[in-house]
Amino acid sequence: MSWINRRRVKITGLSLLALVVVLAVAFFSYAPGKIERMRNRIEPAELPEVTADTQRLHDSLQVVDMHSDTLMWDRDLLDRGDRGHMDLPRLEDGNVALQVFSSVSKSPKGQNYDSNPTDAGDNITLLAIAQLQPFRTWGSLLERSLYHAEKLRSAADESDGALRLIRSRADLDRLIADRVDGEQVTGALFSVEGLHNLEGDIDNLDKLYDAGMRMAGFTHFFDNEVAGSMHGEDKGGLTDLGREVFAEMEERGIVVDIAHASHEAVAEMLDLATKPVVLSHGGVQATCDVNRNLTDEEVRGVAATGGVVGVGYWDAAVCDLTVDAVVDAIDHVVEIAGVETAALGSDYDGATTVGWDTTHLAAITQELVDRGYDDTEIAAIMGGNTLRVLRAVLPAE
Repeated sequence: MSWINRRRVKITGLSLLALVVVLAVAFFSYAPGKIERMRNRIEPAELPEVTADTQRLHDSLQVVDMHSDTLMWDRDLLDRGDRGHMDLPRLEDGNVALQVFSSVSKSPKGQNYDSNPTDAGDNITLLAIAQLQPFRTWGSLLERSLYHAEKLRSAADESDGALRLIRSRADLDRLIADRVDGEQVTGALFSVEGLHNLEGDIDNLDKLYDAGMRMAGFTHFFDNEVAGSMHGEDKGGLTDLGREVFAEMEERGIVVDIAHASHEAVAEMLDLATKPVVLSHGGVQATCDVNRNLTDEEVRGVAATGGVVGVGYWDAAVCDLTVDAVVDAIDHVVEIAGVETAALGSDYDGATTVGWDTTHLAAITQELVDRGYDDTEIAAIMGGNTLRVLRAVLPAE
């Protein structure tokens, strides 16, 4: 080969390498945002007009949302986003006092509400790679959750006090006292969606607790080492490891979340509970007949523990993207289990489509007003009930 041809080959190789680099940069820069825009959508609903009196009421509330999956996505929690459903500026707009941030560490390919094999491929692995997360997260479910905890802690550290981590009753009481005194501060509590991130080892509960985990759902969309999922293949109850983990969580002050668990597992957890148990996000089958929603018996079981049912805003929770549908579910919880059992659990940024983002939460307050709830009842539903549960379960310090 002549030197001219060799030079052409070299130039062609360099050009190909440059093209690959450019394409890679473009992919890693734009793909995560495009994926989120596809998965976390808003189809604007017709919202009730919020009166001046209702807005004043809403602004006086301590609003609590028990579930969002924002940590899963590659954007800055402190900046107002142009995609997704919530971030700190929008939480402030909606007067949210405390947001529970959940860690999604695995989501099966072909995910559906009926049956997913435990060994199905995992969507979160591809998302972790596309977002250029630390290499340790690519193959470890535990490390993904620890990374999400780091993201939340970093956001709080960089927020100049506007976002505050909540790990204890003392933290919670300081948060509410400061807000009552007029301070603009939002609490953040770290949760996990499925204890498959224990990777079968109860000692990993220590690592998650030390990282700030104070609420945990036992399952997500598949059966795992601790419990059966409503969306798994076997849909069994708690395993021996699951019962051990349940007792340890109650001892440590970690809120037990029954979301996504099978009916058998839910029944066992409600029977074992000595502290309040929550459904962090979902609905009730009486108003939306979807398998992940609670039966009336399960709603009453949650109430018997002193717990709460967090009503979500997406179609599979309430069967319609309207404020009416959300409050229909709340009405039913109140009717069969008392006003003290109703709460909010949006599932914002959980690969869900909703009718409004967290900026517009006063619309729910308005609908409650329109249906005749008084100020005390509204304060309980919008956050007071969940605060009561957290004070009953979280460690003192």
